[in-house]
Amino acid sequence: MRPVSPLRLFVDAHVFDGKFQGTRPFIQGIYTRLATMPELELYLGAVDVENLKKYFPNDSGRVHYVPYRSHRAASRLLYEIPRIIRRHGIHWAHFQYICPPIKNCRHVVTTHDILFKDFPQDFPFMYRVVKGFLFRVSARRSDLVTTVSRYSKHALEKHFHLPPEKVRVIPSGVIDPFFRPYDRDAVRKSVADRFGMRKYILYVSRIEPRKNHALLLKAFLDLELYRKGHSLVLLGHKDIAAPEFDGYIAQMPEEARPFVIQRSGIADADMQDIFRAAELFVYPSRAEGFGLPPLEAAAARVPVLCSNATAMSDYTFFGDASIDPSNYDQFRNKLAEMLEHPADAAELNRIAEAVRERYSWPGTARKFYEILTQ
Repeated sequence: MRPVSPLRLFVDAHVFDGKFQGTRPFIQGIYTRLATMPELELYLGAVDVENLKKYFPNDSGRVHYVPYRSHRAASRLLYEIPRIIRRHGIHWAHFQYICPPIKNCRHVVTTHDILFKDFPQDFPFMYRVVKGFLFRVSARRSDLVTTVSRYSKHALEKHFHLPPEKVRVIPSGVIDPFFRPYDRDAVRKSVADRFGMRKYILYVSRIEPRKNHALLLKAFLDLELYRKGHSLVLLGHKDIAAPEFDGYIAQMPEEARPFVIQRSGIADADMQDIFRAAELFVYPSRAEGFGLPPLEAAAARVPVLCSNATAMSDYTFFGDASIDPSNYDQFRNKLAEMLEHPADAAELNRIAEAVRERYSWPGTARKFYEILTQ
């Protein structure tokens, strides 16, 4: 039976307490939309509720900020969340990857990917063991599992033996500011003045083996793009040891070093301009449960060279700029070609509109709400 209106929905939003994680825009994209619905009372849990208010303003009067006492996952999952659910009479509780062992309302878990099952060589042994156990138990105990791509849905059904009807695809979306018009020349001047980045190829992703930074750096060095004045900007922190990439960094020519820029901790407000000012956005990852950055770049009408592996095979609107990341020669040649002959404005607008049509947060939020209330 459908619960009485309004639906009281609790969201574990602890990812807004620490360093940036990819699940942040997913939660923000859905719940800034659902917070406006009169049929919903939204409860958001985190230690730093003042920070939550920056992302989820209570304009509707139906958003409630629930403070956790501890940053520790065990305390949050074992004690605090079950008490919060009971105290507020929650109907549904939404978690990312892992849910509490105590179940006193309906649980929905969003498992963005289980790439360590298909690509075990790219993940540490203990990571695979611990995450594999926790993700599997949480998915099987939940009433509903959502994920962000057809690839991840099939992986969950295969590896966790979940029935197809239990796993629903709720894709991530691109936030509206990426689609807004802007003056490219003015943005490029601003980024050059603020960050010293000029005429650059951009890759935004944390550094780990499957992200394939080594492929991009190797092609950049082999083509000697630094001698043509191009820089390579890599934004993201190191998450897992990437020895092949580290090897290229250690051995690259001295004259290339000033043209390879590694940064992390860029503010969200600055990140959009860094996307817009890029000559070319490259996403050579071997494995993704979704892969949001190339969609953000495309929404900003920046040329994109993107892998077609795993979930990214859905991005057919990139045409022949969608490439096999295991084919180095194809990748290198396409990189050189796109820098020499960039796509025209009409083509970039076409791709941006395709992204808007397929990956919008209002559509994703509406689909998620309909699933909960069926």
